[in-house]
Amino acid sequence: MAHVLKTLPAPPSPRHPSPDGHADGVSNDEFRAAMSRLAAGVVLVTAREPALDPDDPTAPLGEDVGMTATAFLSVSLDPPLVMVSLREGSRMDDLLAEQPHWAVSVLSESQRHIAGRFAMKGRISDRLLFEDLPYVRGAASGAPLIGGALATLECRTEQTVAAGDHTLVIGRVLTASLPSGEGSPLTYFRGRYRQLG
Repeated sequence: MAHVLKTLPAPPSPRHPSPDGHADGVSNDEFRAAMSRLAAGVVLVTAREPALDPDDPTAPLGEDVGMTATAFLSVSLDPPLVMVSLREGSRMDDLLAEQPHWAVSVLSESQRHIAGRFAMKGRISDRLLFEDLPYVRGAASGAPLIGGALATLECRTEQTVAAGDHTLVIGRVLTASLPSGEGSPLTYFRGRYRQLG
């Protein structure tokens, strides 16, 4: 019996690298434009710097640090895990490399000013950013939990994963509360903060 060989179509030839160096041809602008069509919730990630001298209980603690994030999601129910994506080398990335406890405040649509304040480039000191905001300090993390947030979570880092120019931080949820039962979430879509409806 004669064997018949089928000729498979040749795989598409790879595109030439784009101007910003991606061999697969997807430019930064194309990628950003596509991902901007994905609506995301907006959170404030917070952490407190460790004491300047960990061996001296009377040494002053470092500053509170905050960062607006839209790349935040639930990972697991059992155990309760969440994940946040941090730009590699950012202040929060550097801090969470040494401080395992952090917190997340899920912002409401009325807290757009908080999101904008902690997303500014070349911003002022974090101490000044927190100065006029209502918050309580989390018992498990020591980090600020923003008053009026739709939900707050305190976390302990379980794992970090290097991913391109970001670090994925997976945290076990230690506490979860709903400080504000009212309001709708603040979302981010097509490069702008938005409200539902």
